[in-house]
Amino acid sequence: MQDERPVPYDISKYQLPAVTVDVVIFSLINRTLHVLLVQRKRWPFEGRWAIPGGFIRLDESLEEAARRELEEETGVRDVYLEQLYTFGDVQRDPRHRVISVAYIALVRADAQTIRVSAENSDVRWFPVDHLPTPLAFDHDQILAYALSRLRSKLEYTTLAFQLLPELFSILELKHIYEQILGEKLDKGNFYRKIKEAGILEETPYMREGRGRPTRLWRFRRDRSGDKQFVFRWREDRREGVS
Repeated sequence: MQDERPVPYDISKYQLPAVTVDVVIFSLINRTLHVLLVQRKRWPFEGRWAIPGGFIRLDESLEEAARRELEEETGVRDVYLEQLYTFGDVQRDPRHRVISVAYIALVRADAQTIRVSAENSDVRWFPVDHLPTPLAFDHDQILAYALSRLRSKLEYTTLAFQLLPELFSILELKHIYEQILGEKLDKGNFYRKIKEAGILEETPYMREGRGRPTRLWRFRRDRSGDKQFVFRWREDRREGVS
């Protein structure tokens, strides 16, 4: 009969790294893509801006730690988080060997109330093309990776809809895609593709403006988990279509 006794294990023989979580939060403010940053109050990188985050506790999951740190440092809560990547360069933190698990989220800034914590000097939204660089630690790298991932995910997820109110115009949706992608999209081509995707539901509501009233749409809740639609902007660009 096989011996099932546990093999002796001495954890003191191994060096243990610390683990942190960082949360990259994007929002659309004044029709421009922004990211939420905190200003560090203490060493290391005192005075520099950083992505919100901190060390995990031994009794919580990674996502629980990310939500706790996000709320403690910025006041942002009740957001959908998606794990982004793990950053573990040996010299990324001068305090210790620290591995960071990064998360990404999109929120409506007008639905959140941000506040400064005791750990930081300030918390503020910054346009992604006007950042206070260099950021602390390797956060420039993390933010660049998050922005790249966000842009790629627009081709096959409904992530951008988290920046919209319940009712919106297709023009508003197009503007969000343009801000995230960093390029102009052909209006007719965008309308055709977004309608063919079958993820919008026309409503009877109209928005009055200076010109003709604008039809309002909503996201189809029955398609919330559908990953099958693809906008294929990259293929269109290869073919020379806007």
